[in-house]
Amino acid sequence: MHPIPIHGIPNGLIRLPGIEMPAITVENVLSLPRIPDIDPVASVDRPVLAITTAPRGVEGEGFPVRRAFHGLDQRFLDPFIHMDQMGEVEYGPGEPKGTAWHPHRGFETVTYMIDGTFQHQDSTGGGGLITNGATQWMTAGAGILHIERPPEALIASGGLFHGIQLWVNLPARQKWTPPRYQDIGAPRVTLLSSRDGGALLRVIAGEVAGHVGPGVTHTPITLVHATLNPGAELRLPWRPDFNGLVYMLAGQGTVGIKRAPIRTGQLAAFGPGDVISLTADLVQESRSPNLEVLVLGGEPIGEPVAWYGPFVMNTHEELAQAFDDYQRGRMGTIPAGHIGN
Repeated sequence: MHPIPIHGIPNGLIRLPGIEMPAITVENVLSLPRIPDIDPVASVDRPVLAITTAPRGVEGEGFPVRRAFHGLDQRFLDPFIHMDQMGEVEYGPGEPKGTAWHPHRGFETVTYMIDGTFQHQDSTGGGGLITNGATQWMTAGAGILHIERPPEALIASGGLFHGIQLWVNLPARQKWTPPRYQDIGAPRVTLLSSRDGGALLRVIAGEVAGHVGPGVTHTPITLVHATLNPGAELRLPWRPDFNGLVYMLAGQGTVGIKRAPIRTGQLAAFGPGDVISLTADLVQESRSPNLEVLVLGGEPIGEPVAWYGPFVMNTHEELAQAFDDYQRGRMGTIPAGHIGN
């Protein structure tokens, strides 16, 4: 269910029967720690450099995605490589799709499930079910095999599926780090409120106003899922050495000090400064009463990127080595009793 504004209670949040709730929320956002006021004299609002629209595509065995970073120059994205919005789709019985077993090397995958259930397994023994509001953080590093698919029960019944997969690059010195797996359950996410209670923030990784999320990152990043009530404004303190991106999961609003219009499936890239600002329109989509956004940024790595398929390296020679290592079985083996038989 989506939280909605309560008349007579300024920017409070409740849940209504029959409306899907994104990820994790609270009965009263006003009870959460709040982001402090930002001094407009001592801060610099980041300008909006570009707004792009994600095209639709198909991933794995056929589940629909939006390619969130399509059309944006890599210099605005560094240290990020790729991001898919998976769904939002309501599957019928027998329709849910996933991926086959496949390799990765040289980066980290962050899978954040907003609605629905996904199953993960990898060659190191990591994996499990990921459900509403949970995150699975897989460091491929030197190489790993893994699979992602809906569980058998969901394939049989059908149901809602909506999530995000983000690829975070690793610097050259860490591309050969041993693989690592993190299961970040929804209750571990750090919950915050905007100053006036008009926005609920879920800090998955990094830090916002001194509040730290649970994700442990090799490359310093911040990842936040925010829900804004209609008409609410969010001014978010942001590390000046990080880049800044806002992706619209659902709804419509404006970004930046000049209030550039933005809507579902669009991405805004911000320039230098230490504040990211966005506002929700007073009228939202009927299917999503609130504005749902991802705010993300990280410390640019500033190294050459050689990317092909499931491998993200620094040189073409390293890509060729990755393919050879995979074909020779040097990225692990599919465990016995694996899913996806």
